[in-house]
Order: sequence, then structure tokens, then C-alpha cells
Amino acid sequence: MSLLTTEPDAGPDGEEPPDNGERHRLTAVTGLAALSLDAMASVAYGPEAIVVVLAAAGTHGLGFTLPVTLAIAALLAVLVVSYRQVIAAFPDGGGSYAVAKKHLGARTSLVAAASLVLDYVLNVAVAVTAGVAALTSAFPSLYGDRVWLCLAALALVTCVNLRGIAESARAFIVPTAIFVGFMFVLIGVGLLRTHPASTQAAAGHALVLADNASQVGALLLLKAFASGCAALTGVEAIANAVPSFRAPRARRAQRAEVALGAVLGLMLIGLSVLIGRFHLQPVEGVTVLAQLADASLGHNAAFYVIQFATMILLALSANTSFGGLPVLLKLLARDNYLPHVFALKADRQVHRHGVLTLAVVSAALLVFSGGDTNTLVPLFAIGVFVGFTIAQVGMVRHWCLAKDAGWRGRVLLNGCGALLTGVAAVVVTASKFTEGAWLIVIALPVLMATFETVHRAYGRIGECLGLGRIPAPPHRERSLVIVPVSSLSRLTSEALTAAASLGDEVRAVTVSHPDPEDRAALHTLERRWAQWDPGVELVRLSCARRSLGRPIAAYVREVAAAEPGSRITVLIAETEPEHLWQRLLHNQRGAVVAHSVRRETDAAICRLRFRLV
Repeated sequence: MSLLTTEPDAGPDGEEPPDNGERHRLTAVTGLAALSLDAMASVAYGPEAIVVVLAAAGTHGLGFTLPVTLAIAALLAVLVVSYRQVIAAFPDGGGSYAVAKKHLGARTSLVAAASLVLDYVLNVAVAVTAGVAALTSAFPSLYGDRVWLCLAALALVTCVNLRGIAESARAFIVPTAIFVGFMFVLIGVGLLRTHPASTQAAAGHALVLADNASQVGALLLLKAFASGCAALTGVEAIANAVPSFRAPRARRAQRAEVALGAVLGLMLIGLSVLIGRFHLQPVEGVTVLAQLADASLGHNAAFYVIQFATMILLALSANTSFGGLPVLLKLLARDNYLPHVFALKADRQVHRHGVLTLAVVSAALLVFSGGDTNTLVPLFAIGVFVGFTIAQVGMVRHWCLAKDAGWRGRVLLNGCGALLTGVAAVVVTASKFTEGAWLIVIALPVLMATFETVHRAYGRIGECLGLGRIPAPPHRERSLVIVPVSSLSRLTSEALTAAASLGDEVRAVTVSHPDPEDRAALHTLERRWAQWDPGVELVRLSCARRSLGRPIAAYVREVAAAEPGSRITVLIAETEPEHLWQRLLHNQRGAVVAHSVRRETDAAICRLRFRLV
């Protein structure tokens, strides 16, 4: 450790003090705050999704809210155990992508990756629009500006994440703790009541119950189960972002995963119990969570605090995507399925290009949807269910190959999980197909085709570069440096001096045009060149058209054909102004020449900067 640094305090989990790079990573607590917002916020719409579907069977159907929720909680437990195993088996992150890549083949891993990318992007858009919708419900005058409010919220979350994932996690600990705390207060107080404290929130609003109630059958319960599984989105985020945790990364990530499952499961079950206890029914314009807060705590300050906390957490739950997607993009880039720029990190352990790409695509979705949550929600859960199913199937194969102690029980556990999430994916896609799910059906293969196109391109590049093979030993060749000039100055002298230092032979070239003014300037340059006599040949390149870069590129090609044993370098001298604004005063001749030479020849290009001081 450098003597100029001070030793940091020990981490909250009691391990050795982290180094400077580790300081910008997540602990179990900050990881839970940064990567669980999506899952925590889902309690605002998960139970409501169940109730709305069961309302098709009238009040009798609403009686099945708790059994359906218990089934979802059981699936949650399976997923938590499974992703805890994924974290241990794949500590480099990637979740279902990493599992599928190892056990199910490259094509299946691309399906998982594409589904996760779509889920992360849609999570940002849905979270931001849902949060802004809560705000505009409280302040209707802001409704007309909801798109701008969405973009402002997205910009805020993006800026926080560009400062580093640890910094963003600390910023989100307080709102997450407030939301979870109030949820448990709401549940605890509600369980002590025998009747609702208030029904003012739902007063005057029309019921959503069906006029002609249908029978409670397996199909209705299955649809309610699939819709309620929207509350499970975000469970995979911790497994995808294991590298973002401090060492020991896997152990910290596993703790955060278990804590997430316990808190989310208790909230879902508790809210469902209260729905049955208070006999709540879905109404237009008021969420089920708002009705529960009203019934448990009364229509007072606590009611508004919960609504405000829900709004904040929904808006900030987009942070889950900003923590998980850049890591997934890094893995795809490392495997040559995306441009390698996505694997680069900034000084705060931030995959900046992944963060910015997510922000730009999400902003486009927000503008496209007009800031309307209902336009985006049907697309939301499909991607994550596909990822869940692939991860579960991959872990089944993992245990079948490992065959360690207790492997049969794990196979059964993951197999049941794969069956349940697969059925949920099919049901949600079928039921929401005409409402926008068709877009996901199209987007998945498009993303896969993009991954494969990039992979093939990198394969061709690697073949041309001979990657993985020992190249021929380097050898010296004759070096020729070509220097474009237009007049005599200190810049010309510096350029020729640098060229003489670089090559065995130097040639200066100037482009002449047939205009009388240009001919006069050429004659003046040639006369002064002869007087100066720098020992460098001045070559005149005639061009009938007023072009600068193409004649020089053509000359380079001629020299290369005539002297195949020479290495040609084009040295372009340019002035570097003292102030940034002074760049507007200079022409772009150097850029024009460099563009033509790079596009039309194989010559090396050297840009010489002459500072004006």
C-alpha cells in the first residue's frame, strides 16, 4: 500500500479492510439496497395484479388471493435457493446467461442474455413511469409534463450511477429502509385490526368486479398466478451483479439474495392476508396498496407517507437495472457478442458505456410510450420469466453432472421451478400478446441476431489478426514519410524535422489547382522552397477539382505500388491553439487529409500537434 494512502476501516461484515478498488464495491447491505429496489417495489403492483385477475370471478374469486400468493411465495423460495446456488457456482456474475453458456449451449445463453437485456431496459422505463404516475396522481396539474418528469427522473438515477455503484447504493438505503419499514408497520397494524380503520381512499370509485362473474377454474388461477409473478422481477439481479460486491463476493451476494427473498416473501404474504381480512376489492383509480394503507393506518399523514415512499421507491427501482445490466453487457462483450467498449470500467468501478446505453434506450422508450405505464407493463415480466426458466433448467443439468451430496433434491427443486416459471412465461405471453407482448416476441430474435453478427465480426477480425497464434518475428523495412505542405512556416520546419527523425526518406507534397490564384501561390511556394533548400524534395500533385485529401491518397497508393518494400507514413502537421474557442479559427485541412488517407490507403497516419504559446 502506498505511504500516501490511509488504511480504510474494516468492512461491515468484519472482513479485512478493502483496497481502493474494493471501496467502490457493494457490501451485503448496500447490495440489498442497490439491487433489490425492483423486487421491493413490485409489492406495489404484484398483489394488485392477482386481485384484478381474480375479480373476473367476483367476490368468490377474490377469496383465492392468499392461496395464489402462497404459491408465488413458494416459487420465490425456490428461486432464492436456486440463485443462491447460481451465485456460488458462477461468482463472475451473469445469472441465467452464465448458467446457460456453460450447460445449455451458446444459442440458449443468447436467449437468456436477450431476455435479461429486455427485462432490464423495460424495468427502467416501467419503474420511472410508475413513480411519475404516483406523483401526477397526487398533483394532477403535472400530468401534461409527465414525459419531461420521466426523463428528469431517469437523468437523476443515471447521474447517481455514473458516480459509482457503491455511492448509488448508499443513496438508496434510506428510501428502501423507509418503504420496507412502513410496509411492515402497515401489515403489523392491519393484523391487529378486526375491521378497516378507513375506506375513504376507495369511496366514490367504481368497482372493477366483473358484471358476469366467471367460475373459479384452473385457467383463471393460473392466469392470476402468472400475473402475480410480476412481483418476482428483480430476484435475479443480485446473481447477475456478483462482481459488483466486495470480497468475498459470493458470500456477500448470497446474504443479500436470502435477505431479499425473506423480506419480499413476508411483505407479499402479509399484504395478501390483509386483502382477505378487509375484503378489499379493486376499484378504478386507487391502488390496492393505497386501500390497504387506508384500511390499516387510516386516512392520515401515515397514508400519504406510504404513497410518497411508494412513489420514490418505484422511481428509484430503476437502479436495479443500472446495477445488473452493465455487468451482463461486460460479460457479453468479453465473449465477443457485444462491442468490447462495454467491458471497460471507469475509475469508480463503473461500466460507464453500459450505464449510458441503458439510459439512452430507456429514454427512447419513455418518449415512445408517452410516459404511460400501461403501455410498457405488458412487456415487462416476459423477459425475466424466460431468464428464470433457462437458469432453472441449466441448474438441473449442473446438478446432474456434479452429482454431489443431495443432488437429486436439488434437481427436483430446480425442475419444479423451471416448470412453474416456464408456464408463467407462456401464460403471460399468450394473455398479453395483443397488448404488446408481440414486441418481445420480435425483439428477442432480433437481439440474438445482433449478438451473433457481432460475434462473427470479431471472429473475422481475430482470424485476420492471427489471434492465438505466434506471429512472424518483426523486421526492419525502409521507411518513407510523406508530409503535406501548403506554405512555409515554423510549422513546416517542425513537420520536416519530425519526419526526418521518423523515416529514412522524407518527401513533401503540395496539391495544386488550375485556378490562377492557386497557380500563383504554387509558384511562390516553389521559389521560396528552393531558397530555403531544406534537403527535402517538394512534389507537386495536380488536381483539376478542388480536392485536397484524394490527390494525396492517390499519390500514396502510387508510391506503395512502385516501392512495395517501403513502409509509408503520412505526417500531418496541425496547430494546437492556446484556447479551446480558437479552434474555430483554424481550418480542418489536416482532418480532411487524414480521412482520405485512412479510407483509401494502408499508410500509417501521424498527427503532429504544434502548440501556439
